Order: sequence, then structure tokens, then C-alpha cells
Amino acid sequence: MIKPTSRIKYLLLALVLGAGLLFAAYTWITLSVSYSEGERAGYLQKFSKRGWICKTWEGELLLTSMPGAIPEKFQFSVRDPELAKQMSAATGKRVLLTYAQHKGVPTDCFGETEYYAERLQVPAQ
Repeated sequence: MIKPTSRIKYLLLALVLGAGLLFAAYTWITLSVSYSEGERAGYLQKFSKRGWICKTWEGELLLTSMPGAIPEKFQFSVRDPELAKQMSAATGKRVLLTYAQHKGVPTDCFGETEYYAERLQVPAQ
């Protein structure tokens, strides 16, 4: 016969494991399914790896519609280390960025923004 304290321990363990599995499944779904996808063109102004515990690559693209206009800033995150190397080399250049928007990601350990860069093209100037 199982003691009542043992039964409570098993129940608590099952609840904690169940909550952990639900959190992992939710995180996987939010990172696998994109809300929107698109491209943005502009000048890669800033690109850095930052964070206290979870270091993530974060960038900023200046979007200009016409010369002399005030540029709009587009902030994005990068999860792929190879893409991060390409971004570092392209800082200051005009680029075409392909991204996916993931809403509801539960933690900043995957990126500080909901926009994740997937590909970078540097057009010939």
C-alpha cells in the first residue's frame, strides 16, 4: 500500500513533469509555426550579441523609402550562427533580409524580438 505522503510526492512530480512538457511543446510550436513571413530591404545599422544569461544575436535595419526621408528601424533576432557571421560582415551595407514572425514565444532566450532573420542577401552596388 502506498503511503499518503508518497502519493502526494508522485502527484507533485507528475504535475511538474506535465507542466514542463506542456511548456516545451508550446515553445516548440511557437518557434516552428510562423505568423507571417516577408522581406525587408535597408541598411544593416547595428548587429550585436547581447543578454545577461541567454546571449542572442540582435540586429537593426534602417528602412528608407526615399533619400532624405527619416528611416524607420526594423529590429530582428538571429538564431543561426552562420547567418550571424554573414550579418556581421554586412554591417553598414544595404541588404535584403528574409524573416519570419513568431508570436507568443515564451522567453527571450530565443531572441528579444518576434522577428527572426532566416536569410540575408547583399545586392551588388
